[in-house]
Amino acid sequence: MLPFHQAVADDFEKVNQLIIDQLHSNVGLVENIGHYLVEAGGKRLRPLLALLTANALNYPQDGKNQHLDLAAIIEFIHTATLLHDDVVDTSDMRRGRLTANAKWGNAPSVLVGDFLYSRAFQMMVAIRDMDIMHILSETTNIIAEGEVQQLVNAKNPEVSEATYFEVIRKKTGVLFESACETAAVLSDATETQRTALREYGYHLGLAFQLVDDALDYEGDTEALGKNVGDDLAEGKPTLPLIYAMREASAEDSQTIAQAIRDGDVDKLETVVAIVKQCGALQYTADCAADHVNKAKEKLAVLDDSKYRKAMSQLADFAIARDH
Repeated sequence: MLPFHQAVADDFEKVNQLIIDQLHSNVGLVENIGHYLVEAGGKRLRPLLALLTANALNYPQDGKNQHLDLAAIIEFIHTATLLHDDVVDTSDMRRGRLTANAKWGNAPSVLVGDFLYSRAFQMMVAIRDMDIMHILSETTNIIAEGEVQQLVNAKNPEVSEATYFEVIRKKTGVLFESACETAAVLSDATETQRTALREYGYHLGLAFQLVDDALDYEGDTEALGKNVGDDLAEGKPTLPLIYAMREASAEDSQTIAQAIRDGDVDKLETVVAIVKQCGALQYTADCAADHVNKAKEKLAVLDDSKYRKAMSQLADFAIARDH
């Protein structure tokens, strides 16, 4: 368990059990795939954010434990997006294991993803807060839109840096935002706190995705739990490639552009060399560090506590990790 998990270790254990309980279905395949995903582990940063934010705002004060339900809802939404992502991207490895689509096929993966979405909304209704319902329904819509936008951008080397940031906000940042904001709503936070915590989640989510995109060109397959070069194979024009095409020589820029168009991992070694040589990885790391600093500034709205400290540690982890 990482240090920032320890601040809410008891809550985290309860959420893990709640996730398992809520995966119950009379259809065996649903439970099989659901439990397979849960057992794969993962950092579970999004539900963790909900728990840390709620506790930092002194929830629960009324004996309720709805922050646990909220954390499970956030994780179900995230897991559903992963199931659908892996089908769209034809991925065969995640968290060091076969993806659900590689193990069971595309149709079961998509349908169990739908089950997780619908279960999340069942649990959402039970919280009985229209503000939270509004935020999370909007969030799932934005995530879906981001997925379509990324699909449209695939194998297009003309994608701009601004468009790239728009997509990663939709695909990644928005669920980080929502985990923090909905926990703030649940905890009766002030409008100032709510806004600041949403922005903390926004900056943290972008930093997390930026590091992910950099690790695709300098990470280790075993540490990452997925194949290095997957983004290039899918023709994704991520920030390291966008920067490299802008700053490298015309010849090197054309090499990268063609690799994006072709989804050509045979050129991975060449592309990695160009990306490193022109400073693209450092530029991406600097962008991530800037977002982390902005995220940590937003924590000033919270009283000093072990939960606020954990949220700061989590922000540091986002850029220090190797997986």
